[in-house]
Amino acid sequence: MSDKSDVSTESFAEVPVDLAAIGSPRAEKFPYAGPFPWLDRPDAETQIAQRLRDGVIDAAEADQLRFWVENGYLILEKAIEPEILDRVWNAYEQAIASGVVQVQPEKMDEADPWPARLGDTNLKVSEVCEIMRHPNLMRYVQLLMDRPPAPFQTIIGHKGSQQSAHSDSIHMTTYPLGYLTAAWIAFEDIHSDSGPLVYYPRSHRLPYLFSHDVGIDENQFREHGYKAYFELYEPRIREILSEREPHYFLANKGDVLFWHANLLHGGSPRKNSKLSRKALVCHYFVEGAFCYHDLSATVTREMSGTCLVEKGKTS
Repeated sequence: MSDKSDVSTESFAEVPVDLAAIGSPRAEKFPYAGPFPWLDRPDAETQIAQRLRDGVIDAAEADQLRFWVENGYLILEKAIEPEILDRVWNAYEQAIASGVVQVQPEKMDEADPWPARLGDTNLKVSEVCEIMRHPNLMRYVQLLMDRPPAPFQTIIGHKGSQQSAHSDSIHMTTYPLGYLTAAWIAFEDIHSDSGPLVYYPRSHRLPYLFSHDVGIDENQFREHGYKAYFELYEPRIREILSEREPHYFLANKGDVLFWHANLLHGGSPRKNSKLSRKALVCHYFVEGAFCYHDLSATVTREMSGTCLVEKGKTS
């Protein structure tokens, strides 16, 4: 991203935005303007067919893209090789053992042996980048967004998050809207009692729900953190989902689920706290999108090289 105030300087946005005039970024301050992701447009099916005829994608990819248009997610089976998964997980465990990374205890009950999740693991454990930039993941992010991927963030964990359903876009937002993709990678076969990833097909077609829409102002977050999010956003999502059927990702080792920026998803309840659910989530923006955190009204971190870096620092 650029430090210049005009988003259009290095962005592909159709409508220029003066960031200095906007001040702290929030979704309601940006115009509802494109270009929107190509698979969110009314002519998506026509464009998929044309790319298939042109040899840009193959028949299997065309089917996956059509499924994405309809459902807001897609699954790649055994997309990551077992030896890579084992190598990366071992590196993470070694980093914990050596104190390079510190994970906090988070017992659901006395039988729960697993620590909390860790964000931005790629900053401390370089092996994680091997998955974050795996050719199969980068290929599909490129296909879905039709723009060069910008890997942004990772979250790794031993167990299910039990996180309430949400859209990533209230946390990681882009202008133009919709240029975020996530990939959830299973490091082991996932048991139905371990608290598998839960998601709601076709919920990506619902209107985006941002902080402003549920009455959260930026000062509330700055002063009270996620309190208003829990009290105002999560109940609205539960109401929206009350008549929708949840799906659960009972993945095999190496399977990957990609989801749309607005697909509602979360972590289902853990029925057996002894069971692990080893997984990595990778979030991707695209190059040229302006990226911000709607809840806190702050600009996100920049991208550079093979891993995430803070502005002015290297990893």
